[in-house]
Amino acid sequence: MTRTVTEANPEIGRSIQAGGIRTNYHDHGDGPPVLLVHGSGPGVSAWANWRGILPPLAADRRVIAPDIVGFGYTEHPTGFEFSQQAWAEHLVGVLDALDLPTVSIVGNSFGGALALWLADRHPDRVDRLVLMGSAGTRFALTPGLDAVWGYEPSVQNMAHLLELFAYDRSLLGPDLARLRYEASIRDGVHEAYSAMFPAPRQNGVDALALPDESLRALHHDTLVVHGRDDQIIPLSSSQHLSELIPRARLHVFNQCGHWTQIEKCAEFIHLLEGFLPA
Repeated sequence: MTRTVTEANPEIGRSIQAGGIRTNYHDHGDGPPVLLVHGSGPGVSAWANWRGILPPLAADRRVIAPDIVGFGYTEHPTGFEFSQQAWAEHLVGVLDALDLPTVSIVGNSFGGALALWLADRHPDRVDRLVLMGSAGTRFALTPGLDAVWGYEPSVQNMAHLLELFAYDRSLLGPDLARLRYEASIRDGVHEAYSAMFPAPRQNGVDALALPDESLRALHHDTLVVHGRDDQIIPLSSSQHLSELIPRARLHVFNQCGHWTQIEKCAEFIHLLEGFLPA
């Protein structure tokens, strides 16, 4: 492993070979390991998604946040198949490379679906699950998610998406849309993003979904978290997950969109600290 953190770009953390893929990841703290799996917004990275969660959660735990293949600063090998199975196996490669036999996982949106796939395929590698605004079950494609996955780069389009993500528009700030737009047009980023969830995008929702019988078979303690005003993933998705997963509990934040970890940061951290091993 090589340490490559720079003040100029905090999104770049450490680098490791995971399943043969050079993977950018952040690794903070000591204690029971927690894997943070980011969502699928255009130009997203692990740091952009989890920067408010990493420091406080790492006070009592080891917190690992990788860039998923096709996002951030992880290598995108030629021929890599964008599929829930391939993404989940890359995460297993991260655990193997870091010699972590078992972790708890916090998955955001698309990352929640990957957490569920990993728990289904490799149940002994997962301790506890936190699913935040999670995909992973079948629902009708929302206009918001269709806009996110169908994003075409421009500052105006990015500003529109950010308004869909947040209930509290005061969090957006004047420069955020330009910063996220610039992240979305780095070399090769949009080409990869466009290939992930092509139209008709209902197929993308369905491909990320586990069968109901697989969800019923999960034995992990699971915390399901959702913003009541989420325009990207419907609340019904988390309600369905909490009904099917036997050891699940559901927490719904009011006046909160898809950015639970940002809009309700302190409350979300409090939930995590009470649920995850320490």
